[in-house]
Amino acid sequence: MKTFSLPYGKGTQTVALDENHVLYDLHGDPVTAIDDEAAAVREALRHPVGSAPLREVVKTGDTVAIVVSDITRLVHTAQMLPVIVDELNAAGIPDDQITVITAQGTHRAHTAQEDAIVCGEEMAKRLRIVNHDCRDKSRLTCIGRTSLGNDVYINAAAVQADKVILTGAVSFHPMAGFGGGRKAVLPGIAGYETIMHNHCMALSDAGGLNPQSETSLLDGNPLHEDMKEATAMLHPAFLVNTVFSADGELFEVVGGHWYDAWKKGCHDLLAAASVPIAKQADVTIGSAGGYPKDMNLYQSMKAHMNAVFATKPGGIMIFTLDCPDIKEPAIFTDWFFRSDMAAFERDLRADFTIPAFVAFKSRCIIGSMKQVYVVTRPENFDIIRKSGEIPAATLEEAWNMAQQELVKEGKTDYKVTIMGHAAATFPVLQK
Repeated sequence: MKTFSLPYGKGTQTVALDENHVLYDLHGDPVTAIDDEAAAVREALRHPVGSAPLREVVKTGDTVAIVVSDITRLVHTAQMLPVIVDELNAAGIPDDQITVITAQGTHRAHTAQEDAIVCGEEMAKRLRIVNHDCRDKSRLTCIGRTSLGNDVYINAAAVQADKVILTGAVSFHPMAGFGGGRKAVLPGIAGYETIMHNHCMALSDAGGLNPQSETSLLDGNPLHEDMKEATAMLHPAFLVNTVFSADGELFEVVGGHWYDAWKKGCHDLLAAASVPIAKQADVTIGSAGGYPKDMNLYQSMKAHMNAVFATKPGGIMIFTLDCPDIKEPAIFTDWFFRSDMAAFERDLRADFTIPAFVAFKSRCIIGSMKQVYVVTRPENFDIIRKSGEIPAATLEEAWNMAQQELVKEGKTDYKVTIMGHAAATFPVLQK
């Protein structure tokens, strides 16, 4: 027997397993964190991928729009933006020719304080900052229609600029395959109807989830292809994206052509955070990674999103999720606790939002399993039951219940996979 320890809040939960039944103990590859972020950004600007250096891309007299992510994203824009502006200034582009557009998507506008947090206080004082409003049609311009029938309405300030620079962070995304890159344009600075048309592609025309709109999938992913076409219509002049490890450490900055540089970031993220597996397990025991990743169910669902790839369909999953703020944010939990999946999907298609989609996809994953057990606080038990899962006070208790299910199914040669940081570890089944 071997004892495995999994993060749980600010502590751990343990379980003893027969090693003969353990298939994998999955972990991402270690990376070397960047010490000098400004130097890394400058290197990406001066030695880019698939593009001339930024100083050569722009020319004196150009108006430049820099698209930045909003406050909900981990990007390090405040460290990146001053370096970009320095290069533009050196190329003959003064501050008054530069506009920063915050890529709100469907999110609310920033406060002035939040603009300063995202862009840095000095940049917020020096530059004109425009918060994108996807619902203000007077500030949108149609630049074309994609092959998937999406009329592309984009922030007029970006369309009118001589040069557009995209920024953001490469990440795994449960619908678009990867975040970053073209997402700065769609949904970042797109119109509401354009965003809804695009995001609804994550749902299948036949009902349920679209299997092509999945984490790490780009080829054949209509959501991604639509974003790519829309971005190409805008003709961004340059891109700068950060790439973070599973533990939130910056390990790469990519710059250059808006698609080629981003694709390099996707490739490098996949290499660092994905783990190849030869087969799926009957049982996966995982953790979101402890505090703060298991503060609430919304964040904790990232563990489900990855662990499902390590688990056989109709298998068993067990998660250690402390969830002291289990009901936050309400915009997610109000959807997550719905049990009528047909009505859930109908309402989601009528009013698509990311939290609602995450809730729907999470319930679909839970429904695809034989059982899903959640080790959590006793006061959370009733809420866990409402989500279609089974609560337990300890990991040993959850494992005992799982073993009883395995006995009922007559499985004696079962296999178990451990994912101590499931929210940040992506299993890739080798075909």
